[in-house]
Amino acid sequence: MKYSVFVLLCLFSAVITNAQQRHNPVPTKDQLAWHDQEFYWFIHFGPNTFTGKEWGHGDEKEAIFQPTALDCDQWVRVAKQSGATGIILTAKHHDGFCLWPSKYSQHTVAQSPWRDGKGDVLKLLSDACRRGGLKFGVYISPWDRNHPAYGTPAYNDIYINTMKEIFAAYGPIWELWWDGANGEGPNGKKMVYDFRLFEKTIRKISPHTVIFSDIGPDIRWVGNENGIAGTTNWNRLDTAGYTRGAGAPSQDTLNAGNRFGANWIPAECDVSIRPGWFYHAEEDTKVKSPADLFRLYLKSVGRGANFLLNVPPDTRGLIHEQDSIALNGFRQLLTDNFSRPLGQYDAATTSIKLTKPTAVNCVVLQEDLTRGQQVATFELQLEGADGVTKTVNGTTIGHKRILCFPDITVKRIRIVVTASDKKAVLKPAKAFRIDPTLLVLDERL
Repeated sequence: MKYSVFVLLCLFSAVITNAQQRHNPVPTKDQLAWHDQEFYWFIHFGPNTFTGKEWGHGDEKEAIFQPTALDCDQWVRVAKQSGATGIILTAKHHDGFCLWPSKYSQHTVAQSPWRDGKGDVLKLLSDACRRGGLKFGVYISPWDRNHPAYGTPAYNDIYINTMKEIFAAYGPIWELWWDGANGEGPNGKKMVYDFRLFEKTIRKISPHTVIFSDIGPDIRWVGNENGIAGTTNWNRLDTAGYTRGAGAPSQDTLNAGNRFGANWIPAECDVSIRPGWFYHAEEDTKVKSPADLFRLYLKSVGRGANFLLNVPPDTRGLIHEQDSIALNGFRQLLTDNFSRPLGQYDAATTSIKLTKPTAVNCVVLQEDLTRGQQVATFELQLEGADGVTKTVNGTTIGHKRILCFPDITVKRIRIVVTASDKKAVLKPAKAFRIDPTLLVLDERL
């Protein structure tokens, strides 16, 4: 009997192991391209910019939307100077106000006095992004606190037509952003969104658009709005049995992913440069510093996720000077700290050799994601000039891992994969000595 139980346990273990080995999802070409974007902007803009609210009620008068000097080329110019590769705009937030003259709503720029009702923020920004070489994405809230059909069966079709309208007039749309908010409409009713049909529609009309939500299908929320990914961050996620919003996986799961997850759904880290998502004048003195933004970069891109930074235009319709100054400073820190790698990578020995003993405190690693994500744990063996080797340990690598540690003088750094699901293929590693005051220490020597 004991022998039979033992055999059964062995067979059960083998089944689990084989099942884990079979789960090796790989990114699509569009997801691979998304990984390479790394850092881009979110822009929250609309009636809340003028009311001081974060979530509008949908009963705001259209006349309140009247930016005095809106310039989307300025947005793109500042974004490019900051190193951003794209912009995602809140085309419609929860208040239902449309930043384009939609024929499916009476709560739009066409009903506002701005530019005599002939203004169109989506056209201005999509055109500016194309001229500036930036990707263009949209946030379209399914929740609509203004539309009279919200909470009725007709609304899902209205929402689908709204998306079709945007994609037809302002495409190509690079990323579509859905959050999990779902509340009552103006009639006091709630809505059951037909996300399956929404996804099917986008796949048909714009197959190369990547879709973000709590559970993808292409990109997942990182589980917080602080811009921070887990030090362990798998690009895989199990979504079976989960829904968007309240039914999503736990925040810890979203932050770390699932090692043996069935789907390739990498994390995106959203955070605002200010305390709020929309512009508020009283926050002009509370803009994140260049050092703050640099550390967020290390905690997002440096942990294998993408960095979505919200930069809200002010009531003029311009990126505020304080934000612009901070962003330029951030870009300068990236240039100063990551433009001069130390030593030479040797693929044959997976090591970085330095011409002489040199102080380092940061190593940048990358996996070849065309084969999926494989590295579960690794170590950096730091060989000092005295022959003594110290070790720094890490877990996942993924698209990019920026591992920081206190200054140490070394003559060689060897990268050793200590656990992987399948054979890992690493891209050339780079070593740096970045400003010690900017370090995010994942490991202490």
